[in-house]
Amino acid sequence: MNAVIKKIAFISIILLLPNVFVAQNIPQHISYYRIYDFIDELAIDRIININSVSKPYSRNFIAQKLLEAQAKDSLLTKRQKADLKFFLNDYAIELDTLPKSYVHWSNKRTFDLSLVQPAFQYRDKYFKCRITPLLGMDVIANTADKANKGVILKRWFGADFQATIVNHISVWASYRDQSYYGKFLNTKAGLAAKDARISNYNYLNNLPGCQYKEAEYGGDYSDMRGGIKAYTWWGSIGLVKDNLVWGDSYSCSNIISGRAPSFPMLTLNLKPCTWFELNYIHGWLISNVLDSTNYYIEENGNGTKINYRPCNKFIAANMLTFTPIKGLDLSLGNSIIYAERNVQAAYFIPIAFYKSIDHLLTKGVQTENQNSQVFFNISSRNIKHLHLFASVYIDEFSISRLKKNNPQENPISYKVGFNVSNWPLKNLSLVGEFTRTNIINYKHSIQQLTWASNSYCLGHYLGDNAQEIYVALNYKPIRSLNLNLSYSNARKYKDYEYVRRGADGSSLISTIIAQKPFNEMVWENDLVSLKATYEIFNNAYAVINLEWNNARGYTPKSDPIEGENRLTKQGYLDLYTPKFYQGENFTITCGLSFGF
Repeated sequence: MNAVIKKIAFISIILLLPNVFVAQNIPQHISYYRIYDFIDELAIDRIININSVSKPYSRNFIAQKLLEAQAKDSLLTKRQKADLKFFLNDYAIELDTLPKSYVHWSNKRTFDLSLVQPAFQYRDKYFKCRITPLLGMDVIANTADKANKGVILKRWFGADFQATIVNHISVWASYRDQSYYGKFLNTKAGLAAKDARISNYNYLNNLPGCQYKEAEYGGDYSDMRGGIKAYTWWGSIGLVKDNLVWGDSYSCSNIISGRAPSFPMLTLNLKPCTWFELNYIHGWLISNVLDSTNYYIEENGNGTKINYRPCNKFIAANMLTFTPIKGLDLSLGNSIIYAERNVQAAYFIPIAFYKSIDHLLTKGVQTENQNSQVFFNISSRNIKHLHLFASVYIDEFSISRLKKNNPQENPISYKVGFNVSNWPLKNLSLVGEFTRTNIINYKHSIQQLTWASNSYCLGHYLGDNAQEIYVALNYKPIRSLNLNLSYSNARKYKDYEYVRRGADGSSLISTIIAQKPFNEMVWENDLVSLKATYEIFNNAYAVINLEWNNARGYTPKSDPIEGENRLTKQGYLDLYTPKFYQGENFTITCGLSFGF
């Protein structure tokens, strides 16, 4: 009898072990770049192993990786040990403890109310939560050609709430009210308050996308993210509104970059073994296209007003990652943008080739199909101190276009890059990336089906027919201090609409993709940046950023073709660059924030 009892007890312990080590599955937002950089550094040094193709990581995942590094502290440098201790304090509640704070009220068991760092944290057997305030301001001053362009004040405030219930349900919410204040811009330099809106879907910069509200002083917008997830040790399923990054990159991914405003989505993550992981989403995008058949009727004193509603727009996408050997991750996936009146059940299948499903749904009635894509990513950390990666995004593909006598190019985007970390000098890393995107990649002849949300491209910020060279030197001399020196050269070439038929009824798209890509530049920007970031205590930042940039436009010399968007050099400059950054500029940004 005792033997039977022991066997039952042993089996029970094995079954319960996964639940013992499960903690809250709350995403760590991609804006906290210091923790992402540190986790990546540990992986490049082969202290831990990660799959970095899909972000954000969960806070629990990060906490577990920090614990893994702590168990191998003999492999860490002095600065890495200090950073590790610092980050472990921020993820204390994920590790079932309370953080060490400075000015606080705590019973040292269940709750801690802290003023430095500002936060309230609570934990017991069934419930854990954390509430943190968000507050910050950046002062952005710009001079150009010895003329003062003035100052933009960027400020934000809000709060962040995170909770886990019975170790299987996570709930979180994050609200930020943000604004760009432009009343201090120099009107003599031709600037107005509205020119403080330096983030826009047309502008070719890597600032987070937003949807401005009415504000005569500049630009005002809010960002509300949150979600609920059910999870266990081998996966999770959730309804979230968040930013998403797919594809390895240190500057801007060419698959899903995370630049577009956050959108609601159903998420599924499965990792049943060490060599396979599945990430799937079904999202509700913002089309910014009005539906003339869907409207409200508003009664007022002057009669009635018709208020048209936006068209529906959805995305379904999956990313499957295989790890044949430790340190080598091979990822492939596909997606579809569709714009039906209602969601399509077939696109909720997490492992599917969506283009095949699309053909079944649309070809029988000879209607235009939806917009599908395929992508690949390879990441290798097999050589200590070196991360090699490459990603390919395929919008359309035809083997016939590979023939030498065919001038047409497949609409694809590719990125290659490397990161050399802690070699030959400790605490120093060198990053290099090259990105190229062919003509009409990310675009579609039907505006509702473009690779975009809120009109922001979901992929690389430069869009199609463009390339970027990015190089960065990162130095971390002491705990919490990051020094980053970077250079980028971004080039935009002639821009074309995705037009299937010309005025004479001939195939215009064939002519467009037969144009030589990367032939005539219409816009270019060189950017040199020296940025110092010091995290005073967890989630409290002081930032100084010195930038020099030179943005200019060019007028193409060749004759325009049908479907080309032809502008003057000033027209291209106005389209792609905010006035604040046109020409040669020296910009100083100083900031202080609680939260990120």
